[in-house]
Amino acid sequence: MNEDPYSVLGVKKDASQDDIQKAYRKLAKKLHPDLNPGNKQAEDRFKAVSAAYDLLSDSEKRARFDRGEIDASGQERPRQRFYRDFAGGAAGDHPYASSEGFSDFSDESDLFSSLFGRGGRMNLKMRGQDAHYRLPVEFLEAVNGAKRRITLSDGSTIDITVPPGARDGQLLRLAGKGGPGIGGGPSGDAFIEIVVTPHPLFTRKGDDIHLVLPVSLTEAVLGGKISVPTPTGAVTMNVPKGSNTGTVLRLRGKGVARADGTRGDEYVKLKVVLPDKPDPELEKFVQNWGAGKAHDPRRGMEA
Repeated sequence: MNEDPYSVLGVKKDASQDDIQKAYRKLAKKLHPDLNPGNKQAEDRFKAVSAAYDLLSDSEKRARFDRGEIDASGQERPRQRFYRDFAGGAAGDHPYASSEGFSDFSDESDLFSSLFGRGGRMNLKMRGQDAHYRLPVEFLEAVNGAKRRITLSDGSTIDITVPPGARDGQLLRLAGKGGPGIGGGPSGDAFIEIVVTPHPLFTRKGDDIHLVLPVSLTEAVLGGKISVPTPTGAVTMNVPKGSNTGTVLRLRGKGVARADGTRGDEYVKLKVVLPDKPDPELEKFVQNWGAGKAHDPRRGMEA
C-alpha cells in the first residue's frame, strides 16, 4: 500500500509548494543512492520520497489526490458505478438491459438499421478508450535507461522499458493496453507519461549533464587529479593549476545516453571552497603575500 505523500515528505496538507520543494531537497540529499552506496533501505526511501514529490509538486495532481480521484501512486481510483452496472438476471429483468430497446427504430431508419439488427442488437464496433498513466522516473534512470513495472487499471502489471535519454513529459505508447473495444472492436492504447524527478547533484541541458563541483584551495592552486561523479559512476579528472571558481571542465561522453549508443558530455563547473574553520597558518600566509594584496579581481568594474 502506498504511503501518504504528505507523511513521506514530512509536511502538512496545507504546505506551500516552496515548503514541499525544500522538504524534498533536504531528504533527497540525505537519502540519494550515490551518497548511500549499498544501503537498500535508503534507496527505497529515496524512491518513495521522489514519488511523493512528483505527486505533490504538480498542483493538478495534488488537487486530484486531495479530492480522492487518484491514489498516492497517481493511479486513478475506481469511478462511481451506476445501477445498471449491478443489475443482474436476464436482459428483460430491468429496462436498462433490454435488447429490444431499439427495435422500433430499426424499421424506420436506415441509419439505425445499420447500427442495430432486427432484434435490436448492436452491430457497431468501436475502438476502446485510450488510458493515460504517469510514471515517476529517477533522474539517472531517465539518463541511462531502465526497466519499470506499472499496474494497469484492470489490475494487471506490465514491464516498461524507459529508453536511454528519456525526457520529462515524454510519452510511451503501449498498443492495445487501453480500454476494451465495444462490439468486438479493438482495444485502445495506453500512454505512459514519464515524469523525471530532480537530482540533487546533476542538471540536464539537452543531452549534456552539468555539475557544480567543490574543490579545495590547494586543489585549485596546485591542480591535481580528483574524483568526479557522473551518471555512470565516478571518474578521475585533472584539475589544472590555478583553476578558479567558475572554471568549466568537460568530460566527453559522460552525459545523457542517446538512441544511437553515443552520449552527450558532462560539464563540471569548479567552486573553490575554503575550510569551514579559520586556519591561522593560511591567514598568516595571506597577510604576508604581497602579490595577493596587489591583485584586484574587480578591476574594470568601476561604475
